[in-house]
Amino acid sequence: MNHPGHLEPDPGPALLDLYDTALPEVYGYLLSRCGRRALAEDLTAETFLAAVEALRKEPPPDLSTAWLVGVARHKLADHWRRLAREERGLQVLDGGLDEAEDPWDAQVDALHAREVLATLGPHHRAVLTLRYLDGLPVPRVAEHLGRTPGATEALLTRAKAAFRQAYTDTTPPGGPAPGRHDREGGHDD
Repeated sequence: MNHPGHLEPDPGPALLDLYDTALPEVYGYLLSRCGRRALAEDLTAETFLAAVEALRKEPPPDLSTAWLVGVARHKLADHWRRLAREERGLQVLDGGLDEAEDPWDAQVDALHAREVLATLGPHHRAVLTLRYLDGLPVPRVAEHLGRTPGATEALLTRAKAAFRQAYTDTTPPGGPAPGRHDREGGHDD
């Protein structure tokens, strides 16, 4: 609480100092997850605007690049939630897929995988990005997406199946995608 004659330190200069060092990391984080420059720029701007708002609260947060990346993660999740709401009318019917041990090898061509990820719906992109690119456990993914852990597990299962199908459909004829190496002498499972 402010008392007459008592001035609180202005956190603005600290944010400006942090801005110069954190901007490339925040923007890089967002660009690597969404793959679109304009969107990454917009979400970076939203991140720093949210930081300014947060600094007005009592007590203000401890400023750090890690904190700003966390804010960026929330902004990206918010963006995907908005897209998912807009596309909800186009959702495909849910299938009953079993989540057994997945023998499908994780060594896929990274560039091709990003292209495939970009073709998926926003809800699938969000859950796959938060779980596998950000490495968040399912309960944290559920928090970011505003879902229950059970609903998030089901979404993750559907998203992996959609990714696998899209990846398989876009693999060049005559073999696996470049960069994917089969351990059994060239045979795909």
